[in-house]
Amino acid sequence: MEMFEGLQPVILEWFADFGPLSLIGLSFTEAIIQPIPPDVLLLPQLLNAEGNIPTIVWLWLSCTLSSVLGSLVAWWIGRKWGRTLLDRYSKESHLIRLENLISRYGTLGVFIAAFSPIPYKVFGWVAGMGEMNRASFIVSGLWGRGLRFGLEAILIGIYGQEIIDFLLGWGFFVVSFASALLLIPLWYWWQSLAEPMPQVE
Repeated sequence: MEMFEGLQPVILEWFADFGPLSLIGLSFTEAIIQPIPPDVLLLPQLLNAEGNIPTIVWLWLSCTLSSVLGSLVAWWIGRKWGRTLLDRYSKESHLIRLENLISRYGTLGVFIAAFSPIPYKVFGWVAGMGEMNRASFIVSGLWGRGLRFGLEAILIGIYGQEIIDFLLGWGFFVVSFASALLLIPLWYWWQSLAEPMPQVE
């Protein structure tokens, strides 16, 4: 993690040279390999575009579509070299959970990955490794990424500084409390994914 933290300013500075296309580049590559989520560029750009609906929609669509396109590259990488990469860089228990999430929930599992802070690229690798139907993978990714970035576009792009002030005030405690209530069942659910799938005879 410390290595990634040190890389963040370098990666962001490199992408900044691309101007308006920086968000597309960051979103596309994050869904394949690099660790920085597109939100770090999307949120300030949405704040700058506050009230400008066409720009907000463009930012939302470009971030969503480039992320899903990047995940297709991750799917292809997973199909070719997924097992080797995950065996080398991921814990076995995490790999079992990811495989079970795809096996048990299919497109819903990919939607969860696309919407949540869980690294989307890893699910692309796992989905490709398991040869998940590509069309289902794309549709679930569009829904998940579209909803995640769409909520940010609405909250930040439409309400702008108001929502920022709310989150920095009472909103922080409300969100923290709600997150704490959700973490316990989510933790047990995540742990349950480590259990082996029942064998069908």
